[in-house]
Amino acid sequence: MQDGSGAPLAGAVVFLESPEAARAARPLAGAEMGQQGKAFVPDVLVVTRGTSVHFPNRDTVRHHVYSFSPIKKFELKLYAGTPANPVVFDKSGVAVLGCNIHDHMVGWVLVLDTPYFGTSAAPGVVKLDNVPAGSYTLRTWHARLPVGAEARAVPIKVADGAQNTTVTLTGLQP
Repeated sequence: MQDGSGAPLAGAVVFLESPEAARAARPLAGAEMGQQGKAFVPDVLVVTRGTSVHFPNRDTVRHHVYSFSPIKKFELKLYAGTPANPVVFDKSGVAVLGCNIHDHMVGWVLVLDTPYFGTSAAPGVVKLDNVPAGSYTLRTWHARLPVGAEARAVPIKVADGAQNTTVTLTGLQP
């Protein structure tokens, strides 16, 4: 993973889509998007469609978490602790999160229809294990893409054994 200037890009979500991948996807267990230090932790949460996400507040102040995104509109009004009912993300796409009390708080829930995904670390590397051979669409998303921008897509054939692919993600905002 690299940005438009060729520098390693951390925090990019890479995923492989295909009809077979969609059939293999299952909701994840134990997903959570916490609030700590007046920030969402993690700032980007990647889940599969149908996953229930808990929103524990680990701060000493109350938060009012919301999303007005088309894939999932919800509000968790001013609260401390962990709300009893998790939020079920039942449509794929990107949900942008905010807090009505702390305007600087921004988070993202990326909901996918595939079990084959990963997030790049500081050196810009993502490793996807146990991917069956086949034809896929390799998609790449980053929080610095313009709001509403689609994940970048490239067709790819996966063969048995390890293979390397370099993806350059351009158009990122500062």
